[in-house]
Amino acid sequence: QVQLVESGGGLVQVGGSLKVSCAASGPSFRTYGIGWFRQAPGKEREFVASISLSGGSTTYADSVKGRFTISRDNIKKMVYVQMNSLKPEDTAVYYCAASTAGAAIMLEPDFQFWGQGTQVTVSS
Repeated sequence: QVQLVESGGGLVQVGGSLKVSCAASGPSFRTYGIGWFRQAPGKEREFVASISLSGGSTTYADSVKGRFTISRDNIKKMVYVQMNSLKPEDTAVYYCAASTAGAAIMLEPDFQFWGQGTQVTVSS
C-alpha cells in the first residue's frame, strides 16, 4: 500500500504560478503510476495529469497542456505539479492518486489509493 499527502495549495492571482506536491509513504512507491485529479465546486472530479513509475511518460488533460508540468522524485517519494498561467477555472481541490498499473494513465477507477486533497484558488 501507499499513503499520499498533498500540499502546496493556496490562493494565487490569475496568470500566477503554484506548485503542488504529493508526499508518499510506503516501500513500493516507485512501482506506482501517479495521477493528479481535481474537483471544482459542483462539478465531478476530473483528470489533470499523470506520470509513469519511472517518470519517463506523462499524460495531460487538454485543459492544462502547456501550462502544467508533472514530475516525480522516486528517492524522495514525491510527485509535483508545477502550474503556470493559472486561470479561474483551475480553482479546485487537487488530489493525487496512485495506480498499480504503473503507467501514465488517466481513468479514475484505475487508481487505487488517494490523498485527501489540497485547495487551489485562482482569483481574478
